[in-house]
Amino acid sequence: MGVSVWVSKVANVHSTMQHVTTITKAYDVCRRITFTHAKTFAFASRFIPRAKRNACYAVYAFCRYVDDVIDVAMEQGDLSMSDALTVIAQWQSDLDALYAGLNTESAASITERDAERNSILLAWEDTLKQYSIPRNLPNELIEGVLMDTTITRFATFEELRNYCYKVASVVGLMTSEIFGYSNSVALHHAVDLGIAMQLTNIIRDVKEDAERGRIYLALEDMEKYGVSENDILTSTFTPDVQRLLTDYVTRARQLYTSANKGIPYLDRTSRPTVMLMSRNYEHILDVVEGMNYNVFLGRARTSLATKLASLPAAVATLFWKTHS
Repeated sequence: MGVSVWVSKVANVHSTMQHVTTITKAYDVCRRITFTHAKTFAFASRFIPRAKRNACYAVYAFCRYVDDVIDVAMEQGDLSMSDALTVIAQWQSDLDALYAGLNTESAASITERDAERNSILLAWEDTLKQYSIPRNLPNELIEGVLMDTTITRFATFEELRNYCYKVASVVGLMTSEIFGYSNSVALHHAVDLGIAMQLTNIIRDVKEDAERGRIYLALEDMEKYGVSENDILTSTFTPDVQRLLTDYVTRARQLYTSANKGIPYLDRTSRPTVMLMSRNYEHILDVVEGMNYNVFLGRARTSLATKLASLPAAVATLFWKTHS
């Protein structure tokens, strides 16, 4: 072997090692973001293989970053809404570049001043090399997040359902491509799980959202049960409020039931993670019921012991009959 050829091979190996190290660090950033902001998934993610786990971290980190940009612009004031929308538009442009197969450095060079954002882009590029996540899904997630900039009320439950689909079900559809499934019917159930989890968030956070001037409970449902906006905004718990929240808990539970029917269609190694996410989020509703639906008393939280109690049911999904 000539010296020049040997030097060239050593250089290529070194370059490859540097690239692997960079990607590893990028996924580490995504993992940190996930463990900070998506604790339910972080707890459940330990069951899936590392490659799938890392890809899911990339998805969650992207969702969190976009959501945080809008939250900062709306609540903390450190970023103007105009600047926030510019950042979101740049995300869309960067994702277009990744989906078009452009060089990562070209797509990421504009984000050199933001190491975290750059890491998410690098992780996304690597994820897209392994999994086929449809381009429309991250766009729909962005559309859902942007709804919070203009909407503080939902007239109908269908409007609320559409919002839940975009900010939550879309995440489930993206991760479903990573989890793997034997039949596309699994995607219908993934949509239901996302809506169930977002409804759970809405039920749990009624007081917190009201303090921000936001009411996510559909106005048509509030009118049906005789609940006024003032009841919600002033944290006034009445029998009517209790009936309204009971209805929402029932709807969420029905969606969890449907969602769990999709688990047998998933790859075996992904089933425990999805079951844990479903069970542990539904347990929040148990806490709400234990509060007699008075969510104004405080934020409904589940304990580590409760999360651990879901493990046997999650492990059992490994032995369920595979559906096709």
